[in-house]
Amino acid sequence: MKADFDNAEELFSRGNQHLEAKDFASAESCFRRAIEIAPDLAEVHVNLGLALENRGVLGEAESSYFRALALDPECVEAYVDLGALLVRRKRFQEAEEVYEAAMRAFPDSAILWSNLGFLHACLKREAEAERCFRTALSLDGNYHKARFNLSYLLMRRGDFEEGLQALESRARNLDMMAHFPDSRWRGETLVGKSLLIPIEAGYGDLIQYSRFVSVLKERGAARIAFVCHAPLTRLFATLTGLDEVVPMGGAISEADWDYWILPFSIPLHCGTRVDSIPAPIPYLRALPDEIAAWRSRIPGSGLRVGLAWRGNPNFENDPHRSIPNLEMLSPLAAVAGVHFISLQKGVGEDEARHPPAGMALFDPSPWIEDFADTAALVTNLDLVISVDTAVAHLAGALGKPCWTLLPYYKTDARWLTDREDSPWYPGTMRLFRQVGMDTWPAVIEEVAKALRDLVCGGPE
Repeated sequence: MKADFDNAEELFSRGNQHLEAKDFASAESCFRRAIEIAPDLAEVHVNLGLALENRGVLGEAESSYFRALALDPECVEAYVDLGALLVRRKRFQEAEEVYEAAMRAFPDSAILWSNLGFLHACLKREAEAERCFRTALSLDGNYHKARFNLSYLLMRRGDFEEGLQALESRARNLDMMAHFPDSRWRGETLVGKSLLIPIEAGYGDLIQYSRFVSVLKERGAARIAFVCHAPLTRLFATLTGLDEVVPMGGAISEADWDYWILPFSIPLHCGTRVDSIPAPIPYLRALPDEIAAWRSRIPGSGLRVGLAWRGNPNFENDPHRSIPNLEMLSPLAAVAGVHFISLQKGVGEDEARHPPAGMALFDPSPWIEDFADTAALVTNLDLVISVDTAVAHLAGALGKPCWTLLPYYKTDARWLTDREDSPWYPGTMRLFRQVGMDTWPAVIEEVAKALRDLVCGGPE
């Protein structure tokens, strides 16, 4: 019996190593073999649940968490993971019951308070969410996830002073901090100094935060380089004040730079507030010869409107921020005098090639290689209608009128709360918001009405 137990522990350890390496199939195999030997080890059932959840086998994962709790009603990890899975499956009432049951047993668990706060934030119970996050931090001031979750609430309501500081909790494990530990910029004078801006987050995030290059140059930086994804390099070469664009994966030496700063940290050290967001619109530009080339390709008659209805499917909230299919945008096609141009590249291209009946949709994707191409195309349009993806940020940065369609569930904090405009893109961006879970049809009808008004010269 002792040998069998030792073998189960060894399999558990190996399974955990596979979990750490994100080899979830191997982890599952180890945990299942361990359970065959020692079926009453609650922690093995918990980690089997994690492996299954990461493989998308959500029903079995849930059963594993419940089995762990049956074996050990005081297994806090099982409560935490089960509650998070129920939130992921949108079973909010059940998740709340799990967390509250757990907190009766573990009232001093910072992670439980933080997870309950996340649940409240998802349901837009923001006062309750804030109370939970602050309780978690009172129990463990170093629990960075609670502080990061709190930053979401603060930034949504426009409290940049505390929100930007709380947002710093996200950055503790990034590679730059390990490789360049002594040169992180924290607001020191930049006069005569060189500054590297490493990559952080996705295309849209970098487009949004690239505006700060000119601010840093005004502070005296002698040389600034921006690391970005390859499809952004030609576009970012148009940034005022930027001296060098470094494609992701390019060699970087600490000796070449006095400081580095992550894009999301720049507003903190520049003292940015919601009423002082730098917005030198446009701050990105397309090249004149490329603008002319696109002008000859796209339809020349009617109101030319770019459409982006899908984002990166790997983004965690993509099922909510993306419109499921082009067919849902059919009400827009009923507006006379409009010619639509697809701005989808990759995901959505197939739909663009076969639009719904009655929708005049031009698909330019064969000519689009990078964001510089998209920028030249967008420059020729009258309006962009986009979900919350990089295309919306590109249109905003170019100064092109853009109507951005926002989800109800986990709306990004950058769009603040209850506003129809954005201080990030003043005068050019209009926000259309879902008023309930998965209510795209109502949003699209509102957009169609606004589009009819625009065509007829009514209110925009």
